Amino acid sequence: MISIDNKLYIRDIDTYIDPFFPVERAIITHGHADHARAGHKHVLCTPETSEIMKIRYGENCASSFQTIKYGHSVKIGKISVTFYPAAHILGSAQVLLETAKHRIVVTGDYKTILDRHLDPFEVVPCDLLITEATFGLPIFKFNKPEMEIERLLDNISKNRENTFLIGAYSLGKAQRIIWLLREAGFSDDIFVHGSMDKLCDFYQSKGIRLGTLRKATLDNKKDFKGKIIVAPPSALKDRWSRRFENITRCYASGWMQVKQRAKQSQIEIPLVISDHSDWNELTNTIKQTGAQKVWITHGREDALKYWCEKNGIQAEPLSLQHRDETNEL
Repeated sequence: MISIDNKLYIRDIDTYIDPFFPVERAIITHGHADHARAGHKHVLCTPETSEIMKIRYGENCASSFQTIKYGHSVKIGKISVTFYPAAHILGSAQVLLETAKHRIVVTGDYKTILDRHLDPFEVVPCDLLITEATFGLPIFKFNKPEMEIERLLDNISKNRENTFLIGAYSLGKAQRIIWLLREAGFSDDIFVHGSMDKLCDFYQSKGIRLGTLRKATLDNKKDFKGKIIVAPPSALKDRWSRRFENITRCYASGWMQVKQRAKQSQIEIPLVISDHSDWNELTNTIKQTGAQKVWITHGREDALKYWCEKNGIQAEPLSLQHRDETNEL
């Protein structure tokens, strides 16, 4: 049996998965700040995640990086470690820990719907599944993101005097929204907040076509009529956003399905687009892995635990500290 605890510490190989404090050896599932921290000595991750960490934290954010591609394995002691696509952001990975007698999958953050700018999610059979449950309630059932984008574009066509400011997290969500707009035929220049420049350039360097992007600097207020500006969610309420006229505030997140959240944030066009699995995706994944036991991390543990037990699967919550349920979604 592989020994792993509620801090995702693998005792057999003295290694943590996504630790929130500096450690000797870390496996990192993806580049979001609540999973990837600076200061570890040795990091194992995908090539894309290592590049993202260096962009965000600097070249020396870890003493050393070892990278493996999806489907490739590395042996650490008696445990084989293999990465599989998680389809959350670029480079995001599920982690398979395997011996001759035991298989554990740690999903990290993931979604299973087809997202053609990322490698598709793969179901990995296992004995123990450690799954996120950010949207682990039956009320969360998301529409196709293309439908949300069409609704946005319809609003733009009818309100050409307005500036459409979209709140989207700088890593992953912003690039996905831009890519979806391009796929829907929106060919105008898209303006981005300065904090997104390097990450958008990185996505473009990996062959993800985002079209012409311009920094949202205020040279002429008329430049933004009928245009789209993508900015971090915090910028929607910041003084930065007040420089633009006739703003229509939009926000891309799975949490926008909760109407009260949209109302409280004064969001006029909530875009229910999530990079996490909804209820059906979570429950289908659990069934498809064939896991006999499920540990449920950050999110709505109780509902998913009840569903597992009702379906004859052992389950327990695994409340991880320092996981932010509202950011990077």
